[in-house]
Amino acid sequence: MNDHPRRRPQARPHGTPQRKPYRKPAPDPVRKLAYDALRAVDERDAYANLVLPALLRDAERAGDFDRRDAALATELVYGTLRRQGTYDAVIASCVDRPLGEVDPPVLDVLTLGAHQLLGTRIPPHAAVSATVELARAVVGDGRSRFVNAVLRKIAADDLDGWLDRVAPPYDEDPEEHLAVVHSHPRWVVSALWDALGGGRQGIEDLLAADNERPEVTLVARPGRCAPAELAAEVGEEAEPGRWSPYALRMADGGDPAALEAVRDGRAGVQDEGSQLVALALAGAPLEGPDRLWLDGCAGPGGKAALLAALAAQRGAALVAAEKQPHRARLVARALDGNPGPYQVVTADGTRPAWREGAFDRVLVDVPCTGLGALRRRPEARWRRRPQDVPGFAPLQRELLRSALRSVRVGGVVGYATCSPHPAETRAVVDDVLARPGADITAEFLDARPTMDGVPELGDGPDVQLWPHLHGTDAMYLALLRRTA
Repeated sequence: MNDHPRRRPQARPHGTPQRKPYRKPAPDPVRKLAYDALRAVDERDAYANLVLPALLRDAERAGDFDRRDAALATELVYGTLRRQGTYDAVIASCVDRPLGEVDPPVLDVLTLGAHQLLGTRIPPHAAVSATVELARAVVGDGRSRFVNAVLRKIAADDLDGWLDRVAPPYDEDPEEHLAVVHSHPRWVVSALWDALGGGRQGIEDLLAADNERPEVTLVARPGRCAPAELAAEVGEEAEPGRWSPYALRMADGGDPAALEAVRDGRAGVQDEGSQLVALALAGAPLEGPDRLWLDGCAGPGGKAALLAALAAQRGAALVAAEKQPHRARLVARALDGNPGPYQVVTADGTRPAWREGAFDRVLVDVPCTGLGALRRRPEARWRRRPQDVPGFAPLQRELLRSALRSVRVGGVVGYATCSPHPAETRAVVDDVLARPGADITAEFLDARPTMDGVPELGDGPDVQLWPHLHGTDAMYLALLRRTA
């Protein structure tokens, strides 16, 4: 009998390790939210700019996040997506199998960890430990050990050191070098280089700009909100736009949804390049009456709202046409409260329900690959394929031909697209001008004078905006006048 007040533990068989109590993984909520956003982008082709705000709102309502947490989660998601190509090359050099054989959830954890190690100021030990804890929670203990081993290899060098190892020398393969260093698919590098022309510096500046966080730019809709009024609501961080008189930049990247002017539609979130396109169409010289305008591809409504406000100032009306019913509802919401007459119709721009020559001004911002907005939708660069470009071509040409049929003789058509790819811009316009359709002829107008004060617009007559030159999305615009 043991007279000790506590019983001694029973002896374990020789060599049997003592079992540690299982500790349920408790990942950092910021990294867990970032991982959930990356999985949504990967699994169901969600767009980060749509899924992330919803996740952040849920976290804030639950009391889990403050403003700094939201900022870190945003940086982790967008930074990981922008630099995914570079991180994939680094990870590939640290594993003993092709990346295609690594489970996608594990690869998302690894790229999230790689961004913390190579793209942020988070201390390496914190980046590794927090990511491994996340891995334990989302992919299990076994695979978390694999994550730990890979991240420790990555942590042995900085980004410049890794690029020296995984990117081919520029003089041996310029496109592949730029693709790895600046995290763009090679075919995108080639297309952008062709569109930009010039030497190495210009393309490097453009690719680097694609990886920068874009500013939040607002538009004060004329007749509804003065820019000074909007600036007063934004506060000290408000900065005027570079080119548009209605633009305002939120220097601290704040939440525009918190602004009353945005919530009630007097102002909106709109890239300055999109504002310039609308202003250019409104400012193009016109022969004859100026009473009825058309936005032929109006969804989701940003350009339509600005055009409707500009039209109202002249006593003109806007018809905003959108093929998809759910996008037409977004257009109606954007135009609600416009001071002048307007109409939103659900209609296919290639089969117009209106009579030929009904409009004085027509804008068609056509569907495209979106290669001009890679700052805002970084996942698009990995989702698009070279064969997508010719896939848009028939629709782009038909929409432009339909726009030329819809405008009266002497009226103006604006052809716009958020892509600088030559096959989606000048090639479309040249082809349509060569074969516009029966009984239709048209000619170029010089678009550059409609963007007075904007530098480096090229030789004309069309205009290509660039992130690295103008701080805008890479919007393209051609102005055409119907002549017969």
